[in-house]
Amino acid sequence: MLRAIFLLLACQLAGEAMHRLTGLALPGAVIGMVLLLAWLAAIPRERPTLTAVTGWLTAHLAVMFVPAAVGLIDQGNALAANGIGLVTATVASTVLTMAVTALVFRWALARFAPLDSTDSMELAE
Repeated sequence: MLRAIFLLLACQLAGEAMHRLTGLALPGAVIGMVLLLAWLAAIPRERPTLTAVTGWLTAHLAVMFVPAAVGLIDQGNALAANGIGLVTATVASTVLTMAVTALVFRWALARFAPLDSTDSMELAE
């Protein structure tokens, strides 16, 4: 189990190091996940122990949010002063992100979806 945890942390560290040393546009965590994927492809015997560790981490994911909640509680004065603006900005950016995502998806679907016979008949008319 410790070996699997070490593997996760080593991939994360290697990804962060590669990001900082090379200046790649990808975050270190993403590079670390690619490294982990390559490791698992090369050495499949690691999968069962890694599955057990990641299952445990996922089951206790709520614990990971405790520092963020404590940070929010610690910033009570800032939230009281700027809470309405923060909520407005969060809601507006979420709605805007969802709208842009839907528009890009529709564009990509229309641009790259394969045409079947019914679509080509409609286009011909």
